[in-house]
Amino acid sequence: MKAQLNFIRQQGFPDASADSCACLYPALMWQPRIVGSLVVIGLLLQSGLYFLVLGALLWWNATLPRLNPFDALYNRIVAGPRNLPLLEPAQPPRRFAQGMAGTFMLVIGIALVAGLTGLAWIVEALLVAALAALIFGRFCLGSYLYHQFRGQGDFANRTLPWSRTT
Repeated sequence: MKAQLNFIRQQGFPDASADSCACLYPALMWQPRIVGSLVVIGLLLQSGLYFLVLGALLWWNATLPRLNPFDALYNRIVAGPRNLPLLEPAQPPRRFAQGMAGTFMLVIGIALVAGLTGLAWIVEALLVAALAALIFGRFCLGSYLYHQFRGQGDFANRTLPWSRTT
């Protein structure tokens, strides 16, 4: 529960409590789990166009958070029917993370289109590591870096999944 709460705070909800965790954590993990599945398909296909489209979609989410199709889908098929709180547009740390993931995917797509398979594999490995840390370890590299870049290193370190402080 502590790691989930730290994750929620890292995503831009510093006042989150244990009570809000039960609804907010699954909502915030909806998109990463779908994107993770889509990345697995992309790894199998090794299609530059596929990664370019995924990268553009994540950049769309980062720049137009109110029009995020993943959040809309969650609100429509999960939150609405179950009377759960709707997922609001992404906070800046989450948007930064989406943009970062989108950038990784755009680089992969460009590398594959250009025939630079070695570069594509390196960036794919980095993307898979970041997604695995997010999905399985409750650590969002993008959100963590967002807080670090904003001079909030102490807060960022307190939101690490293994942190003992709140």
